[in-house]
Amino acid sequence: MPPRLHNKIAVITGSSSGIGRATALAFASEGASLICSDITETPRSEYATDTSPSSTTVAAAHALGAKALFVKCDTTSSTDIQALIQTAVKEYGRIDIMVNNAGISMETSEHGSRPVWEYEEAAFERTVDVNIKGVFLGTKYASKQMVGQEPGERGDRGWIINLSSVYGLRGTSGISGYATSKHAVMGLTKSAALDCAPYRIHVNALCPGYTATAFISSLLTPEAVDMKKEVETRHPFGGLGTPQDIARAAVFLASEDAAWVTGIGLPVDGGFSCRPKPSKQHPMYTQST
Repeated sequence: MPPRLHNKIAVITGSSSGIGRATALAFASEGASLICSDITETPRSEYATDTSPSSTTVAAAHALGAKALFVKCDTTSSTDIQALIQTAVKEYGRIDIMVNNAGISMETSEHGSRPVWEYEEAAFERTVDVNIKGVFLGTKYASKQMVGQEPGERGDRGWIINLSSVYGLRGTSGISGYATSKHAVMGLTKSAALDCAPYRIHVNALCPGYTATAFISSLLTPEAVDMKKEVETRHPFGGLGTPQDIARAAVFLASEDAAWVTGIGLPVDGGFSCRPKPSKQHPMYTQST
């Protein structure tokens, strides 16, 4: 049998590192041709989850035998997003898959987690700009291209996958900006799925749990070993997720295996979201995914 994404054309934002990189390489392994985009092509330092961190995603995809190219893109820019889509169509003739992965967490950067009354307006606005506007623009222009293109042999015109979070399905203290943005991604995903359904365009979201990427770098230092252990116990499967765990779910949502799936937020979290919220507050619960 041919690979699940044979001859599919996939655009992935935030693809230089972490979940975006793992998704791009999983797609490449399944036969897709790639348009990789990010602010920079240089990968961030990751944590034992990437066997070739010094290699760009495009180079790693080429090593797997896939076609791939890099396009620099600021997802908050309508001009950049439109140019990204246009480049993909010029190079490959169509777009089958759009993964809106690029995102930020101000709570795990210099801003830190804090109660809503202390949350800085500038940090909230930046979060909204990247995590909501960026996903909206990617969904808008990818779906516009898909609506106008010929359907595939099974009648589908495309698959859009947005990155939400387990905190797009629930809340916790200290992350009002991040949680707001990821809830918004879920609302956008559901509404866009209804808009796109008559054209057989699938629109779904992934909701990762705590995943071993730069997003939770403060948990992955020797000084945070005790906190990391506590976070790991919050997942019924134990430990942290890997970018590859999320990428495998992305392959499913981008394939004909998900032919009857649209408008969902799929938790990929080792069971985290099915547990009740902890009764005590602890800094670990304010780490974002």
